[in-house]
Amino acid sequence: MQTVESKLVTAGDNRNKAVLELTVNNHPGVMSHICGLFSRRVYNMEGILCMPIDDGRLSRVWIRVTGNGQLEQIAKQLRKLEDVQTVRYHEAEHEVFVQLEDYFRVS
Repeated sequence: MQTVESKLVTAGDNRNKAVLELTVNNHPGVMSHICGLFSRRVYNMEGILCMPIDDGRLSRVWIRVTGNGQLEQIAKQLRKLEDVQTVRYHEAEHEVFVQLEDYFRVS
């Protein structure tokens, strides 16, 4: 089985960056628990997006992170949170953040 770190991008400006895709229960406090976990681990989120999916009982959370050897540990801790259903990994260029970058460009 591949580790999270082995799936990170290793070239260009996106060196050691990844996107985590979480499916979580949709109710108040879930985002606070996720952000609190990152805060306690002193791990930076470069971007975060959350939207309800299906009938609204679940949400999809996308988090852009920079890997520094802690990504595997963060994923393990996320899976332990009661409201986190799944954790998946994507390369830093995943379209969910690439498409949003235009909205954050300074003219």
